[in-house]
Amino acid sequence: MEFRRLGETKLAVSAITFGAWAAGGWMWGGNDDNDAIKAMRTSYDLGITSIDTAPIYGQGKSEELVCQAIKGLSRDKVQILTKYGMRWDLTKGSLAFKSQDNDGKPIDIYKYAGKDSIITECENSLKRLGTDYIDLYQIHWPDVTTPIEETMEAVLRLKEQGKIREAGVSNYDVKQMAIAEKTLKLASNQVPFSMVNRAIEDELIPYCIENKKAILAYSPLERGLLTGKIKPGHTFGEGDHRAGVKYFKEENIKRTNEFLAKIKPLADEKGATLGQLVIRWTINHPGITIALVGARNAEQAKQNAKAIEIHINGEEMEFINNQLEDLEIVG
Repeated sequence: MEFRRLGETKLAVSAITFGAWAAGGWMWGGNDDNDAIKAMRTSYDLGITSIDTAPIYGQGKSEELVCQAIKGLSRDKVQILTKYGMRWDLTKGSLAFKSQDNDGKPIDIYKYAGKDSIITECENSLKRLGTDYIDLYQIHWPDVTTPIEETMEAVLRLKEQGKIREAGVSNYDVKQMAIAEKTLKLASNQVPFSMVNRAIEDELIPYCIENKKAILAYSPLERGLLTGKIKPGHTFGEGDHRAGVKYFKEENIKRTNEFLAKIKPLADEKGATLGQLVIRWTINHPGITIALVGARNAEQAKQNAKAIEIHINGEEMEFINNQLEDLEIVG
């Protein structure tokens, strides 16, 4: 496994990091707890020592499963990345969206990052994770109702108290990062990035390269689309959010699979799956530090970990990028 430092900090995480959103079941049509734990343990055994989670994933469930997965491991050998700023248990801030919990009960999700809320969230996460510190603490989404300075001041206090090692943001734009930096030094920004979603190439990647900030790319496989296993006509289970995402419209599935067919010979040549080639392309991309990849079970975890063994040279990266120029996502 390759390990990469986040920005100018001393915190190094595995280049492929386990993304534990689906482990919480919420918005993924449920999950199997034992399979999720085995997926995380298998990932760790194969060198993926970093896990990214959040309280909102299953309303605490994902963090609790992470706790079970790392039980018995030396704490300094695993890196826990979690978040704050999305509440389902109070009505403050701005309403993000309406949802249902894993039991089908309606819940309202709020973006809120007030000082007192952050302190409470951190304590709750520490308890669920069964640890006394968090390696990287990230605001989940911008909160327009709370000044960024107030939010970052609270995080700075947590860092001074030793409850977190480093601070990051998620889904922030360049302007928001610059404001946050006036209060504390950021390690990273976690943002969506994939072959079919490259919006951050215009502003955010150049900013992060210039200012030495890490980028943690989430959904690099575009929630399974870039594995090539999803075909037109695919039916998602009840509660699976992908049914309403534009990338999974019939036309976009068709166009994406046509692109994947063009790069599949390269994957075959390397003895790799399409998913492994895509993960490797992601962490090879200029400015991208980490790829966050989820797994539902141990076998998927094994396949993801093998991506680190794939090598793509400059000419091959250029070939893939040239094929991408012809891929247009609609909607």
